[in-house]
Amino acid sequence: MAELVDVADPADHRLDDYRDLKRADRRPDRPGGRGLVIAEGTSAVERLLDSPYPVRSVMGVRNRVEELADRLDKVAVPAYVTTADVMDQVIGFHLNRGVLAVADRAAPVPWERLLAGRVLLAMEGVNDHENIGSLFRNAAAFGVDGVIVGPGCPDPLYRRSVRVSMGHVLHVPFTTVDDLAVAAASLHEAGFTIGALTPRQGAVSVREFGRRHPGKVVLLLGSEGHGLSEEALAVSDVAVRIPIAEHVDSLNVAVAGAIACYELAEQARLGER
Repeated sequence: MAELVDVADPADHRLDDYRDLKRADRRPDRPGGRGLVIAEGTSAVERLLDSPYPVRSVMGVRNRVEELADRLDKVAVPAYVTTADVMDQVIGFHLNRGVLAVADRAAPVPWERLLAGRVLLAMEGVNDHENIGSLFRNAAAFGVDGVIVGPGCPDPLYRRSVRVSMGHVLHVPFTTVDDLAVAAASLHEAGFTIGALTPRQGAVSVREFGRRHPGKVVLLLGSEGHGLSEEALAVSDVAVRIPIAEHVDSLNVAVAGAIACYELAEQARLGER
């Protein structure tokens, strides 16, 4: 079993990576952020330990840390055992999940790796960390090959995104792009058809989109408030919608993403038969 290190003092410098996590300067996507990847809860920590992100340490109450013994045996990182009260003082809020882990960032995913996929998810202006996390969890659940994080989207490795994704953001390949037009040109050259998810009338259903384009496809999602920009719609090949009741304006972007990812993954599977 991995060696566990008892820490009783909340001021112990060995816990500094976890200190005051609610402060803005602990967000990796803001100026002054340290760029650390933080996982909360047993499931997310397990996925972090199994990921390409170099883990720095684990901190938690004894029973939660001991649940990770098999994985901790495979990585040479300190596992700090403390009490729930000490954890609360260190991180600045009460953590029900009882365990965290911190890692450095991994090397960026090469663009070519995403181009080798078949079904991709792309985002523009999805600015809520929890929606980002949910979309990555959806991508993992339905076998999406990668995610393109476009303009106006926050860092998907922020703590809240990692938590909501249940750690799946640590395993779904993604890359960040600043210019959708440039990315679209590269995607088209690689044989992808880009579908823009929009409630506009005249858009084809996502199921029909998958049937018409059984090859390589990208699903482009926009913000909940304004949807996709005109620039994003212009670089797309097909306007795609999810048919819903007329008295409902739209769906939450994460819910819409889940439905669309399921449909596209199902059509991809049918196309392989």
